[in-house]
Amino acid sequence: MEGVYRFLLTPRWWGINVFVLLAIPFCIFMGSWQLGRFEDRVRDHRTADAAASTAKTDPARPLAGMLPVTTRTSGKQTTAKGRYGKQLLVPGRELDGRSGYYVLTLLRVDGGKALPVVRGWLPGAADPAKAPAAPAGEVTVTGALQASESPGSNGVSTVGGLPPGQTAAISSASLVNLVPYIPYDAWITLDKADTGMKTVPPTAPDNTGLDLKAFQNLGYTGEWFVFAGFVVFMWFRLLRREVEFVRDAELGLVPDVRDAGGKRSEDAGTAAPATPSASA
Repeated sequence: MEGVYRFLLTPRWWGINVFVLLAIPFCIFMGSWQLGRFEDRVRDHRTADAAASTAKTDPARPLAGMLPVTTRTSGKQTTAKGRYGKQLLVPGRELDGRSGYYVLTLLRVDGGKALPVVRGWLPGAADPAKAPAAPAGEVTVTGALQASESPGSNGVSTVGGLPPGQTAAISSASLVNLVPYIPYDAWITLDKADTGMKTVPPTAPDNTGLDLKAFQNLGYTGEWFVFAGFVVFMWFRLLRREVEFVRDAELGLVPDVRDAGGKRSEDAGTAAPATPSASA
């Protein structure tokens, strides 16, 4: 029996065995990592849900104490005082299944910075003439704190080349080129929209919901574990075929044609053609 498995000591099988011994732990590690990513998203989703439920009852806190925006502060009530400045429209936003746009106004606060405030939503195509003007004088606003948006996430458009006075994303990176102030890396949506507009509900932070990316992580987890099982299956299959060949060769059923490294030649298992005798 030991002689049957002697081929395991050949260079070819040393290479196969080393590959298997490295591939299996790697696949298990990658599968476990993807599973951990999925569990993190589930945990963040639960945290975001808990934060959203408590945000409705927690008192509003000053803006300075809520920054920077994190998964724990996103959606929380905050308050700020200042004067409204430049107004922009954010097209391509849906609310209650209808297409429309946000009315975004920059609130100039102490220190020269500006807080983007979504004062409400209007249906249809973005039209500056239909957007209500912001209140004059000093105002105090209260709303849900939100992190800067990224194009392509949470329904944010990636379309560029918008008309003047419009922006696709509510983010400091986008607004810094459109307004003469330094915008905060955050924004708020008012608890109660200004007259003539609908209130925009807060959204969950990016990568905290059970979205397509979360289930992709779960799918990748299964794939890596399947790869590990496939490696084991192929190793046993090659081993079985090699053992069967060695036994057949010992019984004289097939020629045991091997090179110097112990590898079977491509035409192993077929009878060698007879050599014609030389004519006298």
